[in-house]
Amino acid sequence: MKHLRYLNRYIWRYKWHFLIGIVFVAASNYFRVLQPRIIRNGLDLVVENVGLYNTTSGFQVQGALYESLAGTLMLFGLTVLVLALIMGAFMYFMRQTIIVMSRLVERDLRNDIFAHYETLPLAFYKKNNTGDLMARVSEDVSKVRMYLGPAVMYAINLVALFIFVIYSMISVSPTLTLYALIPLPILSLSIYYVSTIINKKSEKIQAQLSVLNSTSQEVYSGIRVVKSYAREIPMLRFFSGQADKYKEESMSLVRTESFFHPLMMVLIGISTISVIYIGGLQVAAGNITPGNIAEFVIYVNMLTWPVTAVGWVASIIQRAAASQKRINEFLFTKSDITNPTDEIKEIQGEISFNNVNFTYPDTGITALRNVDFHLAPGEKMAIIGKTGSGKTTIADLITRMYDVTDGEINIDGRDIRTHNLDYLRHRTGYVPQDVFLFSDTVAGNIAFGKPDASLEEIKKYARHAAVYEDIMGLPEQFETTVGERGVTLSGGQKQRISIARAFIKDPDIIILDDCLSAVDTDTETKILGFLQGHLKEKTTIIITHRIYSLLNFDKIIVLDEGRIIEAGTHEELLQSKGYYFELYEAQKPEQEEV
Repeated sequence: MKHLRYLNRYIWRYKWHFLIGIVFVAASNYFRVLQPRIIRNGLDLVVENVGLYNTTSGFQVQGALYESLAGTLMLFGLTVLVLALIMGAFMYFMRQTIIVMSRLVERDLRNDIFAHYETLPLAFYKKNNTGDLMARVSEDVSKVRMYLGPAVMYAINLVALFIFVIYSMISVSPTLTLYALIPLPILSLSIYYVSTIINKKSEKIQAQLSVLNSTSQEVYSGIRVVKSYAREIPMLRFFSGQADKYKEESMSLVRTESFFHPLMMVLIGISTISVIYIGGLQVAAGNITPGNIAEFVIYVNMLTWPVTAVGWVASIIQRAAASQKRINEFLFTKSDITNPTDEIKEIQGEISFNNVNFTYPDTGITALRNVDFHLAPGEKMAIIGKTGSGKTTIADLITRMYDVTDGEINIDGRDIRTHNLDYLRHRTGYVPQDVFLFSDTVAGNIAFGKPDASLEEIKKYARHAAVYEDIMGLPEQFETTVGERGVTLSGGQKQRISIARAFIKDPDIIILDDCLSAVDTDTETKILGFLQGHLKEKTTIIITHRIYSLLNFDKIIVLDEGRIIEAGTHEELLQSKGYYFELYEAQKPEQEEV
């Protein structure tokens, strides 16, 4: 139960649902246990009056005795019916409290896991696949909910019923009670042994379910690649193999669980036989009445479902423990990127890197080595370099997706780690290299940068990103749903919508990471013209493989293997005759065509 202790905070949050539910469980079982007593009295009444009824055969009084006996039995029957109705009402309220509590906890737990996921750094997402994350927030939480709802409810019901039933049984005959309960220790040992096996098998099942989710998610996300390489059959074969593994693990668990029900029925049958045999001897000795035997048989059968449910409850608890263990692994993962303050201080846009070194924590790859540069507010800088030279890493460090390994990054003269993290990111417009659009409308994707933006603002910044005409050509224009990851749009359209999303924030710092690679030169000119004019007072960093002659950069740095190998203005770098000069010469024919 150590993994499930985490859930105690939620039970405490809804303690009144829980406590009132216990009261309803107790009340329900109290009225349930009263019913066998009424039946006992009725049976004893019949047994006691049968002899008297027979001795009055042929006399007029026999009819009156029959009517009196029938009326009394009818009264007993109505009493049992009323008790059953009261018991049913309390059972209804029992479910309305404990089961409702479990649904509320399920919602809160899912929300907490989702919120915690959002706080975790990029390194976490590089180490864990999406399918596994989804399985823990969906399948595993559902298993935990079964523990907090049905398992807890039936466990409390079992305890309450045992207390009432055993008390009633002992008050009638301690000897008969002892014989009726002899199978219970065997039951307890069996449950302990089988539950241990179930726990281990449940962990394997949940882990394999994560593999299935991950496989499905990857195939669906990469369906273009799968189809273009005609790999549908091999992927289906791989998925089928994983599904077979899941089936084998599940069948193994089912075979183990199947021992419970027959075992329970055998043990309950032994209890019933013992009650009838020992009870008969007790009646012959005059210690109890025939009605007591009937009462005991009903008590034993009352315990049939709760005792049988012990195995089911144990199975649920073991599955929940396995699921909560998986949930806790991520919930107890702490982010090293935290918000140090709630103070909001206006950002001017000054950026400086001082001897920055950075090694990725998940791979151990060193991406930056002794990087130094300074940007005054409103200055524009281009970062140029080969693939893997560390360009995107600089963008990740400025948005504080990672913290530097050595050195220091200052924003407005203060260490970036001392800034309000949420506000820093809010005032930074970042267009990543890997463009991502949500499965929402075009307007919704642009307004993601400013949720309260009006349609006029959305249209305005769509024009600035040179995507307005494309949007107006869509079936429902700005209300067109773009599909998952923007699958219905071209690469250039997705890039420009992403740019509009960054521009609409009206940020103090703008970072464009190779986001003009899929646009034509005319569109590129429009976007760069907006940057040069309307955003001239914004600090801008453009990461690219191309040289933009239309945009005047205050600084240009060239990276190679994480080091700055060249730095200066456009003219200075051309005079140095280095990598920048070679790149410029290679692109010169293209520039001349434009």
